[in-house]
Amino acid sequence: MTVQSIKKLLNARVLGGEDMLDREVFTACGSDMMSDVLAHVDNQAVLITGLCNPQVLRTAEMMDIVCVIMVRDKQPDDAMIQMAAERNICLLATSLPMFSTCGLLYEAGLRGGASHGK
Repeated sequence: MTVQSIKKLLNARVLGGEDMLDREVFTACGSDMMSDVLAHVDNQAVLITGLCNPQVLRTAEMMDIVCVIMVRDKQPDDAMIQMAAERNICLLATSLPMFSTCGLLYEAGLRGGASHGK
């Protein structure tokens, strides 16, 4: 699944990384606990979170996450948007809550990482 297809599915706004919409993602993780992300994410994943702080991007960078989706219309500040750009991470925002976002992505065929089965 591409980031562009995720954007359309979730009616999401691109906050940064417009040039990365053609990147593919193979798994997803929905969490506000970055320790869980570190334990359960595979490469080329999308992270769905309600957290809006630099730690999210540091975690995403360590785990080779392609895209971070901010749920509930969270809006990162300019510094966080710049940080994502420097790390080649696409930032999307959706008005949907995390549960609905995860459900739509699951229904569209995206699954969790190795520890959850593919």
